[in-house]
Order: sequence, then structure tokens, then C-alpha cells
Amino acid sequence: MGKTSDLTAVQKTIIDTLHKEGKTQKVIAKEAGCSQSSVSKHINRQAKGRKKCGRKKCTSSRHNRTLQRIVTTNPFKNVGEIHKEWTAAGVSASRTTTRRLMKDMGFRCRIPCVKPLLNKKQRKKRLAWAKDKKDWTDAEWSKVMFSDESKFCISFGNQGPRVWRKSGEAQNPRCMRSSVKFPPSVMVWGAMSSAGVGPLCFLRSRVNAAVYQEVLEHFMLPAADQLYGDADFTFQQDLAPAHSAKTTSTWFKDHGIPVLDWPANSPDLNPIENLWGIVKRRMQYARPNNAEELKTTIRATWALITPEQCHRLIESMPRRITAVIEAKGAPTKY
Repeated sequence: MGKTSDLTAVQKTIIDTLHKEGKTQKVIAKEAGCSQSSVSKHINRQAKGRKKCGRKKCTSSRHNRTLQRIVTTNPFKNVGEIHKEWTAAGVSASRTTTRRLMKDMGFRCRIPCVKPLLNKKQRKKRLAWAKDKKDWTDAEWSKVMFSDESKFCISFGNQGPRVWRKSGEAQNPRCMRSSVKFPPSVMVWGAMSSAGVGPLCFLRSRVNAAVYQEVLEHFMLPAADQLYGDADFTFQQDLAPAHSAKTTSTWFKDHGIPVLDWPANSPDLNPIENLWGIVKRRMQYARPNNAEELKTTIRATWALITPEQCHRLIESMPRRITAVIEAKGAPTKY
């Protein structure tokens, strides 16, 4: 009696034929002229491609399409809300089945990216600005001092509602959350260039033109001396009311400091936004007990930013501008 690997093509054909006829393995072995174990192994090998056994699926492909449509229509709903709407459509399934099918479809629960809302006019101006600056070199961008304010909270845990999205959909507009500029909170002002970062200013009151000019006088000018020395530079700021006030413009003219023209609602073009992100990620496990401890943690983390990191962020400006042009003025991944 031969082994399974020794079975001839004729023997295998006999085994398959008799097995389909419902013959026992003992009878098949006698007819094929081989051992019963060889017949058993051959039949088991042939049966490996059979459909899996188990409980029958409780949903059809039509039900699954309904679920996918519900998630795609409103990706900010939680599993409970999605399950309730799906079962209301006539589907009999558990909440666990709902979650499992969503994951099988490729949906994952993620924190949504935050991008500012841009109207048609703002997109047009962003596109025009990007086209005007597309030929700027790294040397030209290194002469720009970027500035911005950012909010820091004692707790970083509350990041808002989550969104169901698939891989590669982080920048899909339907999966993003719109931000509101300048929420009522204590802000931190900072500045950077390709040479490094300047001193931080903690803003204790509402920033009007007078307060902002004090920040420029006592923090921006020392940062310029630290980062540029006697070399010329251009100052960047966004279009916040305190920044674009007439008295602020007069302050810059009196001090002989040129200001870079800047499109509205364009944090994705400002590399210091990425720097704030680096600081906050490094602070995510810090647990300050009060505002003073929070300030100390921010200062210590800010001091760890290296000139190399700043230089790499400044070098990203041509890519940011290209992304804006390709997006026709819409918000980009930066």
C-alpha cells in the first residue's frame, strides 16, 4: 500500500469518483488498491477548499450597503447612534455586529483633523498668494520671522467628538471638523525663524492693538535681535484685528520692519503651527496642577526646540505653497 504522495492520477480519480457516489473509505481503498489512510488523507486534502462552517450571517450585502451609507452620510455619529439607525431600517443585528462590520468595511474611529472654514473669496486670495510666492527660495523664507498665538490647557484629554473614516480619508472634508478662530482663552505668543525660536509671551488679557504692540516691543524685538542680529528680516502675522489695526501698522512703519502679506484663515501655511503641535505632543503626559506649573512646562518644552527642527519647517514652505496651488486654495494637510 502506498502513501498519499504515491497515489497515481488514476487512483486519485477512482477515489474522487467513488467518494462522490457515497462509498465508504474501506470500499474505496479496496477498489483503488491503496490504504484506507491514504484515501482519508486525499479526501481531506480535497475538502480544504470547502466553505467555512459556522453560524450563518445575519446580514445581507444589501444590509451592509445600508450600513456603509449611514456611516458615510454622518461619520461623526457614535456606534450606538449608527446601530440604532441601522436597525430602524429593518436589520436584526447586535451592536457588536455593527461595530465589527464597520471595521470590516475599513472604518476606524479617529480624532478628526481641524481645518478653518474658507469661503470662495478666501480660497481665491490664498491661491493668488501662493502663486505669487511659488518662486521664493529657502534663503528668502529664512529671512521671515513667523509668529502666532496658541491655546494651552491644563488638560489635553478633551479633544472633541471622534469620526469614523477609512485609511487615507483624514483630509476628506466630510471627515474634518471646522475650527473657530480665537476662542475665549488664555493664549501664548511665540515666534520662530530658520535659526530657532524666540522668547514666549503669556497673554493674560484680551489682545487688542495696544496689548499686541506691547508684545511686539518687549518680545518680538528681542526675538529679532536673538535670531537675526543686525540682518534684515520680514515679520509674519495673521490677520487678527489687533494685528491689522492702523496703530499696529504705524508701529511697524515707525520701527522700519516690513510685514509679510498674509492670506486670511491660513494656519496650514504657517510653520509655527507645526511647532505648537510638537510642543503639545511632548506635553501630552504632563499633568500640571495650576497655571504656573503649566507655564513652566511650556517654557521648558519650548526651550527643547532645536534650530534644526525650525530649519526643516521653514524648508517646507515651497511644498506648502505647491499644495495650496494644487488644492486651488482649499485647506491642505499641513
